[in-house]
Amino acid sequence: MTERIPAIKVLLLPKDTNGVGTIFGGVILSHIDLASAVEARKVAPHRYVTVAMREVAFHAPVFVGDLVSFYTETRRVGRTSVTVGVEVEVERWSEGHRGERVTVTAAEVVLVAIDSDGNPIPVTPS
Repeated sequence: MTERIPAIKVLLLPKDTNGVGTIFGGVILSHIDLASAVEARKVAPHRYVTVAMREVAFHAPVFVGDLVSFYTETRRVGRTSVTVGVEVEVERWSEGHRGERVTVTAAEVVLVAIDSDGNPIPVTPS
């Protein structure tokens, strides 16, 4: 079995927490967006904007100190768009959970390649 390599990996801090002490969902969504852009740039070296993020359901909370990995895969390349799947997994480091891995959410993100004026352009792989 080959080891998966995340597009990005982050350690979330107290500034990222909501009123109940877990990480804001919006913080996770922001990182999903960044990870999908990293994957899209592997397909073709363009500027991208996110046009859709499909079905993000949180199955488990993310806590301060969790090491969060965002794994990506290109699912579709269209004329001007790239669709990327993102899976979010945490490695827990709290007392009693050292190294436990939990999948917390997944999403499908659609990005469109744009020119310097913000107009869609064809995705041309490098």
